[in-house]
Amino acid sequence: MKDEKPWLRTSVRPPRLRPGDTVGIAAPASPFDEEAFARGVRVLEDMGYRIHLPEDLFTRCGYFAGHDRRRAAQLLALFQNPNIKGIFCARGGYGCLRILPLLDYDLIRCCPKVFVGFSDITALHAALYHCCRLVTFHGPVVTSLGRIPPGACDALAAFLSGGKAQHLAFQNPRVIRAGSASGVVLGGNLAVLCSLAGTPFSPDLSGAILFLEDVHEKPYRIDRMLTQMRLAGCFQNLAGLVLGVFRDCGDMDAICTIVKDVFSTLEIPILAGLPAGHGEDNRTLALGLAARLDTASATLSYARAATRRPDEKVLEPAAKPGGKD
Repeated sequence: MKDEKPWLRTSVRPPRLRPGDTVGIAAPASPFDEEAFARGVRVLEDMGYRIHLPEDLFTRCGYFAGHDRRRAAQLLALFQNPNIKGIFCARGGYGCLRILPLLDYDLIRCCPKVFVGFSDITALHAALYHCCRLVTFHGPVVTSLGRIPPGACDALAAFLSGGKAQHLAFQNPRVIRAGSASGVVLGGNLAVLCSLAGTPFSPDLSGAILFLEDVHEKPYRIDRMLTQMRLAGCFQNLAGLVLGVFRDCGDMDAICTIVKDVFSTLEIPILAGLPAGHGEDNRTLALGLAARLDTASATLSYARAATRRPDEKVLEPAAKPGGKD
């Protein structure tokens, strides 16, 4: 049963990363290109982090990076290891959905730490917030780090290591419905979120600002996924909607028209043009953290820093969603 007062939930911000900290690499989904992986590891090292590679990281099992239980155990071991301060995902692809029932969320809840990835990693973002209220980071996977521009790398570091609230600016913003709203930012890849609908890990989006992005999906498939989620009640009491990059998904005007139609009964601000998702300039978002969406200034502004100092409280009340400000 969904909470009657979702703003009474708590968000768990992980401790911020510092230069010299050790970060672990997980492969919870598909196997990956080792050359692209090596370039990404060098970027992490240039950011000042030490790298821990699990022994079974390069395992292949068909289109998975190892059997389901092995991938789940690998991820849990990284959360449990006190010497590892953050976790980056090697690649998305497919496979995270299969390991969701195999994770020990009580263990993860006791060991909050920075967790970064996107695309298929959306399933883990959703589960870690739903089951642990952990603030996670929708950002580059290791195999994409070597090709993101310096600005995107700096933005990633600011989220993970900085002590200030971050403000994201839209590029060539498209206002689908004007307004402003506050709420916890949730979401990620549309296809993955659609696959979660009806499962125990589907995120409760009541009072949330929903972020969506995708790749290689034709407009009619985007329509179908959004319509399915609407019919399943996923968008009830949504506070706002943000569209990121929809690469190779057809004309963006057509996608905006679909979104306007599907969300026509909701009086919420909707803004497209956030440079996040399957594009080279993949800017990082904090998921599970309160922010304010403003279509007039074309910004998504977080209420506070996404990571905490070691002496700060672990549990903090999430901001009460205000709908239209």
